[in-house]
Amino acid sequence: MNLLTVGTVAFDDIETPHGKAEMAIGGAATYISLAAAHFTDKVLLVSVIGDDFPQDTLDHLKGQGVDLDGLQVKEGEKSFFWAGRYHDNMNSRDTLVTDLNVLADFDPVLPESYKDADYVMLGNLTPAVQMRVIEQLDKAPKLIGLDTMNFWMDNTLDSLLDVLKKIDVLMINDEEARQLSGEYSLVKAAKVIHEMGPSTLIVKKGEHGALLFKDNEIFFAPALPLNEVTDPTGAGDTFAGGFMGYLAMTDDTSFENMKRAIVYGSAMASFCVEKFSIERLVGLEKEDIRDRIRQFVQLVNFDAKL
Repeated sequence: MNLLTVGTVAFDDIETPHGKAEMAIGGAATYISLAAAHFTDKVLLVSVIGDDFPQDTLDHLKGQGVDLDGLQVKEGEKSFFWAGRYHDNMNSRDTLVTDLNVLADFDPVLPESYKDADYVMLGNLTPAVQMRVIEQLDKAPKLIGLDTMNFWMDNTLDSLLDVLKKIDVLMINDEEARQLSGEYSLVKAAKVIHEMGPSTLIVKKGEHGALLFKDNEIFFAPALPLNEVTDPTGAGDTFAGGFMGYLAMTDDTSFENMKRAIVYGSAMASFCVEKFSIERLVGLEKEDIRDRIRQFVQLVNFDAKL
């Protein structure tokens, strides 16, 4: 099964307690695609870049099975750029620069071969752009996932609520879930959000793992304890790519399989944070992923007498 992903392909300047990276490769669609490509047959990428984006990165994406027919290249223009500085706890950061550049007037256009996508992951963009993608689909995908943030809740809530009616899985952090629902309890928040449209809610809790809510069932997956986190940028998008890629590979959207997909998404995110930018995801081997999954299984496996 293929996976259509829509999001940014960009440059980042990143500063963490462990160092700096300047003009590093970033963007939600980049991380999602690289993670998903380890699982699904084909990733269909929709985004926009300037002519300043390096060809070797595009070649690597193609080499991983990422279809770039939906990637617009604007000659003479610059790619989206973000700069941020992480605090010592690595859980919060300050945005220093956001240059929209080509993203300012981005109109996603789906090639004909993308319009019957099996699975869709809408990265964190304006709800209007996310809706534009949905409207171009010729048939209902087996599952649509969406990421958003509190900025869109503050500024474009009506448009966001319209998009939520069209999707299946919403992926947000605990603060965003509470803001969107108006409920502090994440269990209550999930019920409110289900009524907005998504049948499934994933609450990302960073180093504290992720919660999966579907119908009346709940699953929790821990994050893998790591010796050191170098750069959290893109971890949430990498998680989404692993989650959606695994679902597309197995073509199974049951709650039981989503539980496995959560663990695969968490495993991919654990690789992402070990180095700056996409450095750890480039050259990642299947055996690396299998070993990491084994660590997750050992982390949560136990016997209990009831």
